[in-house]
Amino acid sequence: MTTPARSVSEGRHTNPKRQRGTRIPRWRFGLVWPLGVACLLGLSGAVIDWQRGRRLPQVDPLTHESYTEHISVTQVKFDMIAIPGGSYRMGSPPREGGRSNDEGPQHPVSVRPFWMGQCEVTWDEFDLYLDRPPNRKRPVTAAAKIADAVTRPTPSYADETFGHGREGIPVLSISHHMAMEYCRWLSAKTGKTYRLPTEAEWEWACRAGTTSAYSFGDDPDQLGEYAWFEKNSEELAHKVGQKKPNPWGLHDMHGNVAEWCLDHYFADAYRRFPGDLLTPGAVLLPTAKCFSHVVRGGSWVDSASKLRSSARRGSDKTWLRRDPQLPPSIWWLTDADFVGFRVVRPVEEYPELKGLRSKVMRNNPLE
Repeated sequence: MTTPARSVSEGRHTNPKRQRGTRIPRWRFGLVWPLGVACLLGLSGAVIDWQRGRRLPQVDPLTHESYTEHISVTQVKFDMIAIPGGSYRMGSPPREGGRSNDEGPQHPVSVRPFWMGQCEVTWDEFDLYLDRPPNRKRPVTAAAKIADAVTRPTPSYADETFGHGREGIPVLSISHHMAMEYCRWLSAKTGKTYRLPTEAEWEWACRAGTTSAYSFGDDPDQLGEYAWFEKNSEELAHKVGQKKPNPWGLHDMHGNVAEWCLDHYFADAYRRFPGDLLTPGAVLLPTAKCFSHVVRGGSWVDSASKLRSSARRGSDKTWLRRDPQLPPSIWWLTDADFVGFRVVRPVEEYPELKGLRSKVMRNNPLE
């Protein structure tokens, strides 16, 4: 007997001026982590009192529409799905099967509306960023000139697809730094703000209004209908969009390739958030450090429990163990052919994320 996804219908808007609680000084959210690794930010600059008894999640009415993005002077396009704003309990309950300690404690978070890529970024899209032939015509538009100036990666010493294929296949084995640089290039190319999702945005979009272990329910026996993972992948990533989407129309949120989030990763990160206060748009901002960053969704190589909506993972140095370069590449991950990413576009960007770009440099210590 299967357990259906538990969802909550759209909630009515709550006027923040009528919510109980006091505005807390901004410095309270500029908490400097030990060794300067990251800052824990409430992106609105305040925490609003979470009304006890209020049922979460609360999904706001959708106020924007999905669209198709066309990359100029090419035939390449991709779909962006409109994701409503709202609030939910981030993380997993203590009794959820397969749960890890880094998924708790659960804490209430609010998210602004945004668009998210219907599928993971594919090589078809990513190759436009990589390609820079020496005899190419110089860009003529202002946007094209800005995009052309974005730093490109050094060539991979091996086949960057690692035998997974190229057409329609999600890009993989790329670093968090390279994913952020691609987003910067895409933003310049299109004139829109694209970036990696925050961890809170990623889980909100994956859950799609549900509170179950997966977006389709609690039964892992159904996972094969929605995901590529260790039981059906045949040890390969697959073309995007072949499995059933989640309730908001997003494909491959469970499995295929795991996906980078903007945030730095800490196993105890959730303990730094208040458990009884609603935190608007929390994120652990990336720094100049190469590790560790959040990866979500699980991949073609993972077991079912790693594909749950709340499952977290942090990158580490073993992901480039076989890199023969000294210093190791800041672009490619030789031992992480299971990680890729998808893009988001905010309807209204958080002030702290405006103009954000990777701080990683080639001469940075590998840490």
